[in-house]
Amino acid sequence: MNSDQARKRAEKLFKKEERAQDGRQAMVEYKAHALAVREKTVRLKALRLTEGASRERIAEIGSQANEHHASPALKRRRSATSFRPAETTHIR
Repeated sequence: MNSDQARKRAEKLFKKEERAQDGRQAMVEYKAHALAVREKTVRLKALRLTEGASRERIAEIGSQANEHHASPALKRRRSATSFRPAETTHIR
């Protein structure tokens, strides 16, 4: 009976160590996944910011082009609807 108890105790210790090892491995995988998610989030945020800046720049260039190529009548209509004082409005 003594050897049977020793064998059971050894199996119990082995299973305990195996569970601990599984826990350590799970934690490593969890941390690796969390790091990957953070890195992906940073990359996607940077892409969104650059895309937004590009859109703003395109809109700015487009509005400048519209102002530059607008007909005199359109320029008068735009200046008439603006809230700027008349003395600062430049009509060509």
